[in-house]
Amino acid sequence: MAVQIVADLYGCKDMLDDMAAITDAAHKAIDYVGAQIVEECVHKFEPIGITYFAVISTSHFSIHTWPEYGYAAVDVFSCNDTVADGISRMLKELFGADKILFRQMERKIDSVGSLQVTQSE
Repeated sequence: MAVQIVADLYGCKDMLDDMAAITDAAHKAIDYVGAQIVEECVHKFEPIGITYFAVISTSHFSIHTWPEYGYAAVDVFSCNDTVADGISRMLKELFGADKILFRQMERKIDSVGSLQVTQSE
């Protein structure tokens, strides 16, 4: 049915408090997964930090940053099963992360209509 990717990026470069840089990185990642932006919102917190969220043609994409820790949290939910292919490398490159923790969950509807979630790391 769908794939959800959760990525924790550590040791990111100085772009984490730059709205234009976060938006640009999001656009590149969304393009990489073969989706189009339906609607997007970006918010800069005071004193620092950014949240980016996009409804995309295959579901949603979000980024939350904590510049003071060099940390970004990224979530990609997509009905396109090929989304996971290479997105970890792409995110690491875009954010200049030293380390990335990447989890992929397959979301499925079973035969009685309830949602099943399996997780792999």
